[in-house]
Amino acid sequence: MTDLFAAAGLEKQAPHPLADRLRPKSLAEVMGQDHLLGPDGALTRRIASGALGSLIFWGPPGTGKTTVARLLAHETNFAFVQISAIFSGVNDLKKIFEEARGRRATGRGTLLFVDEVHRFNRAQQDSFLPVMEDGSVTLIGATTENPSFELNAALLSRASVLIFKPLDEAAIEKMLARAEAVEGKPLPLDEGARSALIRMADGDGRAALTLAEEIWRAAAPGEICDSAVLASIVQRRAPIYDKAQEGHYNLISALHKSVRGSDPDAALYYFARMLDAGEDPLFLARRIVRMAVEDIGLADPQALVVANAAKDAYDFLGSPEGELAIANAVIYVATAPKSNAAYVAFKSATRLAKEHGSLPPPKIILNAPTKLMKSEGYGQGYAYDHDQPDAFSGQDYWPDALGRKKLYEPTSRGFERDLRERLAYWAKLRKARKESGGEGR
Repeated sequence: MTDLFAAAGLEKQAPHPLADRLRPKSLAEVMGQDHLLGPDGALTRRIASGALGSLIFWGPPGTGKTTVARLLAHETNFAFVQISAIFSGVNDLKKIFEEARGRRATGRGTLLFVDEVHRFNRAQQDSFLPVMEDGSVTLIGATTENPSFELNAALLSRASVLIFKPLDEAAIEKMLARAEAVEGKPLPLDEGARSALIRMADGDGRAALTLAEEIWRAAAPGEICDSAVLASIVQRRAPIYDKAQEGHYNLISALHKSVRGSDPDAALYYFARMLDAGEDPLFLARRIVRMAVEDIGLADPQALVVANAAKDAYDFLGSPEGELAIANAVIYVATAPKSNAAYVAFKSATRLAKEHGSLPPPKIILNAPTKLMKSEGYGQGYAYDHDQPDAFSGQDYWPDALGRKKLYEPTSRGFERDLRERLAYWAKLRKARKESGGEGR
């Protein structure tokens, strides 16, 4: 027993990171999540009702998900069990579920907090369903990834998703002030460097406190660091960005929509953000080619040429010179006239093809290389367009069973204005040829 007390004392004397020492002791001390924990917050209402229910906490790192889960267990008098999906398997879950059922038999609930819940596979996620349904376990799963993509629908149907927001600058400033009070000394930063540190934290409270610790360790006695010294000490924290996960998709979506919305400044900003986070420039070049064909199309056929040229230039030059070529393409596609008419027409054609199966083309436009095919009428009556007035026969090329359809509707923007006039002219000729009986069919 003496050894246990001695060990406990030694543990208290051991160094603890500042973020751990400043972990909130009550829900009122949690910063930056007023939409959940304020007077009318979603969690505040649940606690007041006495019916917590299973929850999924979704948000970026350092926003308080683990801390809030622990404090909820205290508020509800549940037994708190914490596991990580990275280190836990089926056997661990079975043991936890058995213990939870035993606790439930004595009248006490279990709040099971699963960090990185999205790391569990589908079968493991399904194992939670029975104990959630019979009330043995109240699940709180924490994830940095979009639950809609990463969690089973069955699990999501039994839990409410609560979103944890990145901490704003005011919340991080309060956190730093609290750290200064605990440490008994101010951060040795001038005003500009303090603002820069808050921005470097990128909405992550844990990161802000870790950066503050680094400053206290590195600063010489009496030194007040400016932004340049701050940058040399902390070597700048990498942006929150995972090329395989949601941050990646959010930024590429922002880039694409900025181009579609003809905002070259916003498009360049998101392009630079992704490069700064380590994105492969060729991935971005490929997406710009996609934008050229999807959102510009034939309103400016040159957009595809420019986008492909930028990709080739990057292949030839490499970084960093080649990135400027891609930036040029970003500006070009953002400022080009926009049309998704070709994109819409292609989707409509695809749907039409799937819905109507293998309809044969009209025999009039089929070649007849054999006598049998000629006897069946293949190619009979075909009018060679180049031999017709205006090089236009006005024939109907659609399957007989389907009839003529209108799929491509060019806009009045850019080069498509010319295409629109051209198609209108041909439609007028086609109507005239049909009325005169010279359609060729």
